[in-house]
Amino acid sequence: MSNGNIEKLAVLIDADNAQPSIVEGLLAEIAKYGTANVKRIYGDWTVPDLKGWKEILLQYSIQPIQQFRYTAGKNATDSAMIIDAMDLLYTGKFGGFCIVSSDSDFTKLASRIREAGLFVYGFGERKTPEPFVSACDKFIFTEVLRSKDENGGMMRRKTINELKQDTKLVTLLRNSVEASSNDSGWAHLAPVGSNIAKQAPEFDPRNYGYKKLGDLVAATRLFEIQERSLGDGHSTELYLKDKRKK
Repeated sequence: MSNGNIEKLAVLIDADNAQPSIVEGLLAEIAKYGTANVKRIYGDWTVPDLKGWKEILLQYSIQPIQQFRYTAGKNATDSAMIIDAMDLLYTGKFGGFCIVSSDSDFTKLASRIREAGLFVYGFGERKTPEPFVSACDKFIFTEVLRSKDENGGMMRRKTINELKQDTKLVTLLRNSVEASSNDSGWAHLAPVGSNIAKQAPEFDPRNYGYKKLGDLVAATRLFEIQERSLGDGHSTELYLKDKRKK
């Protein structure tokens, strides 16, 4: 569903639970998966909290949707987003939805859209509750969409020791290579990546400071890596094998 810019996507942003600093990286990331035919952002634009968003909406052609805060402590923005999402879903015009929020209230919405056979991309901070993350086909932590972190530097690359001590990461990589390998134990990188995505929607090499999956795998030093030439003589493909395998 995510090959090239062929999918029409609906992008719905919860202004109360997203930061303006991500918008450039957000739209660039979305462009990898499809074309953002609808871009809407929801919030109470009468309050000063959202001033940062107001200044960039025109620049990126994002349509602001006004939603008053009727009752203190109740988030009317979530309800407005969910109603609009269902209306857009029923048009049958979209191949997927991008839900930008760190709020678990969108868990059921993500599940419902997937039940309809559409792809759901979630975008939120690392604090996003696990149920919402798991309800999406793919979840991208918005920290990786900013060009710089809070310390003013690029996201720190995890060391070899840190990667090896990350039990969840090591298990995920090894299981995915095992599931994608042939009888000799070698696995093509692309199926490995697909297998990882099915197990962990939130997985992203950038979370560990690496741009590509191949770079991250190589950094763990847990796998043998081969570059195999394709028939054209110019391109190569990466193959992996668990070093524990003989």
